[in-house]
Amino acid sequence: MPLLGAHMSIAGGYYKALLKANEYGCDTVQLFTKNNNQWRGKPMTDEDIQLFQQHWRGSGLRIPIAHDCYLINLASPQLPLYRQSVEAFVDEMERAERLGLDYLVTHPGAATDGDEAAGLRRVAKALDEVHRRCRKFNVRVLLETTAGQGSSLGHRFEHLARILEMSKHPERAGVCLDTCHVFAAGYPLTPIKAYRATFREFDRIVGLDKLKAFHVNDSQKPLGSRVDRHAHIGRGCLGLEPFRHLVNDRRFRNHPMILETPKEGAEGADMDPVNLRVLRSLVK
Repeated sequence: MPLLGAHMSIAGGYYKALLKANEYGCDTVQLFTKNNNQWRGKPMTDEDIQLFQQHWRGSGLRIPIAHDCYLINLASPQLPLYRQSVEAFVDEMERAERLGLDYLVTHPGAATDGDEAAGLRRVAKALDEVHRRCRKFNVRVLLETTAGQGSSLGHRFEHLARILEMSKHPERAGVCLDTCHVFAAGYPLTPIKAYRATFREFDRIVGLDKLKAFHVNDSQKPLGSRVDRHAHIGRGCLGLEPFRHLVNDRRFRNHPMILETPKEGAEGADMDPVNLRVLRSLVK
């Protein structure tokens, strides 16, 4: 059985994400460690950490994950933004480490000058600095696959492989594969032959040993659209078949699979429990 979970709000305290995850019957959880649209968050207190770890020990949840701030762009050609992004990412690492999280997911960033090769070099250089400054941390960085909107990097498996190759500490990083993003980027996940071919390509270029987690999202937009629009499981252009393949793939049995689908349905209903039930119904 895969580890199914969802991204949960930390409103009211970090531990509240754990309570909500347990309420929904999650096996794992993802959270922001601060407001995702601010460069820096308010400092964590010892009480914040103690409450989170106390609830974590009693939760039964496994492999907790954080996602970094959406403002960060480690590929930026603009030096002030690049430096601000590196400082913010170090802060994200410190917060995730204090909470005792396993992974910190980040988008590779955008090469806004149109120079992909230079952008990839900047990401690798940024990760080297982050790892140097966070030398003995347990938390690991996961580079997320992207849909390829605009000048964003990470929509080709080669991008991820190149960053890891250039990094001085590739053992401290891995990949989070988003089903909506790879589909929008042009990698088919159905029928089963196409699903297998996509993961063979990932294995050949990046290596399945680097694939540590998934974001499980359907897509509002078609294959190769390069537009990032998440949909509820089975209600978008992916349909149910790719998720059936994924949750029954023995290679990923103990990998976190995190929902980032819209929180509410058409009638305002809370959709995380609905999407979790759909995914569990596909498990053989």
